[in-house]
Amino acid sequence: MVNLRNTIAILALFLISCSGAKYFSEPILETGVSKKLAIYRKLTLSNINYKIGLDIPKNRSEIINATEEIAFQLRSTKYPLQLDFREDAKKIKSLEVNGVSVAVDHREEHLIIDSKYLKQGENIIGLSFEAGEAALNRNSDYLYTLFVPDRARTVFPCFDQPDLKATYNLTLKIPADWNALANAGLKDSVVTNDCKTYRFNTSDTLSTYLFAFAVGKFTLANGKVGNMLTDFLYRETDSLIIKNSLNEVFNIHSKSLSYLEQWTGIPYPFQKFGFVAIPDFQFGGMEHVGAIQYKSSALFLDEGATKDQLNGRNNLIAHETAHMWFGDLVTMNWFTDVWMKEVFANFMADKSAENITGKEAFDLKFLIDHFPAAYGVDRTTGSNPIRQDLDNLKDAGTLYGNIIYHKAPIMMRQLERLMGKEKFQLGVQEYLKKFANKNASWPELITILDKHSEHDLNKWNKVWVNEAGRPLVDYTVKAVGNKISKFIIKQKPEYGANRIWPQLIEVTLYYPGYSKELTVSLNNKEVRLKAAEGMDVPSFVLFNSSGQGYGLWPLDKKMFNEIYLVDKPLSRAAAYISLYENMLSGRYIKPSDLLNLFVKGLDQEKEELNLKLMTNYISSIYWGLISASERTGVSTSLESNLWNSMQKQSLPNNKKVLFKTYQDIYLSANAGEKLHRIWESQKIPAGLKLTEDDYTSLAFSLVLRDGDSSILGKQLKRISNGDRRKRFEFIMPAVSSAETKRDAFFKSLELKSNREKESNVGAALYYLHHPLRQTSSFKYLAKSLDMLAEIQKTGDIFFPQNWLQSTFGYYQSAEALKIVQDFLEKNPRYNPKLKAKILQCSDNLFRAQKLLKE
Repeated sequence: MVNLRNTIAILALFLISCSGAKYFSEPILETGVSKKLAIYRKLTLSNINYKIGLDIPKNRSEIINATEEIAFQLRSTKYPLQLDFREDAKKIKSLEVNGVSVAVDHREEHLIIDSKYLKQGENIIGLSFEAGEAALNRNSDYLYTLFVPDRARTVFPCFDQPDLKATYNLTLKIPADWNALANAGLKDSVVTNDCKTYRFNTSDTLSTYLFAFAVGKFTLANGKVGNMLTDFLYRETDSLIIKNSLNEVFNIHSKSLSYLEQWTGIPYPFQKFGFVAIPDFQFGGMEHVGAIQYKSSALFLDEGATKDQLNGRNNLIAHETAHMWFGDLVTMNWFTDVWMKEVFANFMADKSAENITGKEAFDLKFLIDHFPAAYGVDRTTGSNPIRQDLDNLKDAGTLYGNIIYHKAPIMMRQLERLMGKEKFQLGVQEYLKKFANKNASWPELITILDKHSEHDLNKWNKVWVNEAGRPLVDYTVKAVGNKISKFIIKQKPEYGANRIWPQLIEVTLYYPGYSKELTVSLNNKEVRLKAAEGMDVPSFVLFNSSGQGYGLWPLDKKMFNEIYLVDKPLSRAAAYISLYENMLSGRYIKPSDLLNLFVKGLDQEKEELNLKLMTNYISSIYWGLISASERTGVSTSLESNLWNSMQKQSLPNNKKVLFKTYQDIYLSANAGEKLHRIWESQKIPAGLKLTEDDYTSLAFSLVLRDGDSSILGKQLKRISNGDRRKRFEFIMPAVSSAETKRDAFFKSLELKSNREKESNVGAALYYLHHPLRQTSSFKYLAKSLDMLAEIQKTGDIFFPQNWLQSTFGYYQSAEALKIVQDFLEKNPRYNPKLKAKILQCSDNLFRAQKLLKE
């Protein structure tokens, strides 16, 4: 259903097309990029081209001088034109409009161009200026741009909204020993003395957030992706890791590209394919056309990589490749629908994985990848719908999170199942072809899909996309003798207004020696499972056994003693997730009992992904949901169980999962001595493989417990790669046994310049707020909340969530809960989207307090 605001925008466009520009309303001047300004500019601007030249010196302290020429067609000159530039006006050195020198008028983050300098038809604005650096990610010997969602305006003047696509002509002057990568192919280059000038071809038509380049001391590798010659820039120096990863990275891209071309029916739609691996990148990846950015550690894996890491790399590459069609070729009109590009990228990445691995492995991976993460937000009182309102792009970063990355793919899979795969594919192909190189909204897509479906998708869409939350499901079974006479399934919302989530799920009835899986159309508040009637009463029942249903599922307590006898890894994983979610909700099982249940399965569970899921839950319960005294009481036996189970597992990756959990939970002096010997000698138990990063995290774990900070100095000397050394040096004071150093480190984070490497900040905060350090780190909590608004304003899109999660993730005390409650009470008008992030990230704190009192 098209909402009221969309209707108004469509009406405005109709009036303009029929009666001319007199129906334009004057855009209000305000900070950011308001929706009203965006609508006005979309109606008046077209055919935009940016010619940008940047002179990037080797010395990071020197300014970056820039020139720019913006050419565009203008429909109306009734009102002044607003160019977005979120920098000091003093950085503008000169401004010309259509050949006339103009005084700089800079207000509310905009350059104002008076109507008298403009004309209907083609206009050209010329500027020379000092480039802003807020989104240049400038390091000592490299830099990379990251403009999503609205940060191009922090570097150069532009029309920074997704539906004003443009072409770009980029020229870069850089040190002669640096390399560069941009959206378009290289036109030519000239070397003069110690400088090199790169001129790139005219780019494809792109939104401003997709304009990108990276320059610096990178190694350049060439390979093929599909039929295209492809450039790959990286800074990894370990020859074995490079050998193990380089060809595989090109191969995965080729496989992903081939699948997407086949599925969409559209050949790769851009002139160039290329990518760059960046140390400590803020995200896993970013889908810039021709210059995809990746976190280096996600691409470069050694021989000891776990299945989880390998799957992660496959999925990440497939995700960014899928974006070439979903997000880059067809882009959302407004960031209200940013989730569309993310859901399709994740969903298509998953589908390409299914094509490679087969359905069984895909189903398990899909379940474990998406459901715990989605539930982690949707179970909270701060949950948000998949589709959210947005009035100004300055708040667009707050829309991102696990709902759009993890609940949305679950929703999309249910939608595909409802429509049928062929009809769904036809609808999506029609959408891509209709809006290629343009912009579109979710209502426009759902309208197309609705034509291919027998169901009312607008009604279905309302609860799945426009509302938050998940259903709480229960059931009753009545029997006559040993036969089922009635099997009734009921659903209601976990929170909020009464509604139902129509979906297809599976319920499996288990009997001695066999099982029977039944499909249920859960399309009403109460559903009668007639297929079960007349069947024998089972030993136990498992809901959502196929791992495709979304909700808080009921548990059959008779399953608890039989869970490790369930034959399908997928069904066991679904059971593990349901157990944990119900435990958090105070249903069926207590935290200590679930901890014991998972520990019993450590040497019985042979599937690596399931073992990783279980051990993650073990760590969460151990550190966050049982009391300190309970923890002390179970630690020795838990250490013993983990170590013994590691010895019994035959697969190296399973051993590694258990070793890492042992390292995470240990408290005893005996375990500490054992781990210290392994770290010191680098002699490890048979069948186990550890990497440099593993030894680094082991060093941090040892210092957290025994306080021997000399370990950190020794570990630093072992690290040869310069980027990894810098990361380690950044985290060291957060792990230090000296409270004064930790205090100074936290104080340093008040400066934006010390928060630039956001992934490093998140890692450091984990150690700073580790449960073993919370008596001294508690004092940082109030200030951490006070800093959140500034974090959101100056940081990248995932940083507010990472900041909060790394800070509050393992607190469980009443005192910590009061800090959160007091903050929310004292700030009743706090940004609602940031308030939601606080509620999401402190949800386990609220639950821990409730569970500890029971």
